[in-house]
Amino acid sequence: MSETIQLPQGPIRYRDSGGGGEAIVFVHGYLVDGRLWERAAEALAPEFRCVVADWPMGAHAEPMNADADLSPPGMARIIAGFLEALDLDRVTIAGNDSGGAISQVLVTSHPERIGRLVLTNCDTQEHFPPPPFGLLTSIARVPGAMAAMGLALRIGAVRRATFAPFSKHAIPDELSASWMAPGAGDPRIRRDLRKFTVGIDKRHTIEAARRLASFSSPTLFAWAPEDRFFKLDHAERLAEIIPDARIVEIPDAKTFVALDQPERLAEAIAAFMRETAAVLAVEP
Repeated sequence: MSETIQLPQGPIRYRDSGGGGEAIVFVHGYLVDGRLWERAAEALAPEFRCVVADWPMGAHAEPMNADADLSPPGMARIIAGFLEALDLDRVTIAGNDSGGAISQVLVTSHPERIGRLVLTNCDTQEHFPPPPFGLLTSIARVPGAMAAMGLALRIGAVRRATFAPFSKHAIPDELSASWMAPGAGDPRIRRDLRKFTVGIDKRHTIEAARRLASFSSPTLFAWAPEDRFFKLDHAERLAEIIPDARIVEIPDAKTFVALDQPERLAEAIAAFMRETAAVLAVEP
């Protein structure tokens, strides 16, 4: 069952499941919602507290306040405020796609409540966004362009072709259609999407990578090597910077690892959290 919490920037809808174990907060990416993580979270819930939110990246049901900052630093502040409002501490942040970029900004600018970082295939360093998506930020500045894009993506064939490269296995059509519905029906959602899109810039992930050199929390890259946008060598480059990082390959998957291989991903995350539990237990 969904709950909604009111932050200064606006409402955030989330699902909170699992027992009293350590908390994992999931961060999805562009034009999807928390359901991307749903099956992986369900597999983890018997052992961990899983908090799956719908972040304001274009598929959220409730618009943010008109003055909300939805740039990458602004999004990081929203997630940090969410952690504070739910009184979550030593949290494992799990990010995917552009949500992985936001997660990097979050842990390097608001590390106080962070215990671990999990990155699945996502933007890193100069790949924010990766080719060929650099045009999105320019398109978003054109009046009416986001509305036109939203209408095009409501056409089944267009939508399926758009999402197909991100998943090894077909995304249920009703799921991708529901991701498009909020923006098509509410200009305030399109406003939020436009603000987030305009803010995408590699300077944020490059700066986060510089700061990750002193990031002391355990980090897992659970990476699908078949992804053509976020390649394995992107993860390897960033992992070399982080003092306590490891890489686990997730086969038979692409960008949306949590949709393609939820059980394998959940197993990798659970093993990582068990292995690093002693490290967190001795930290002040």
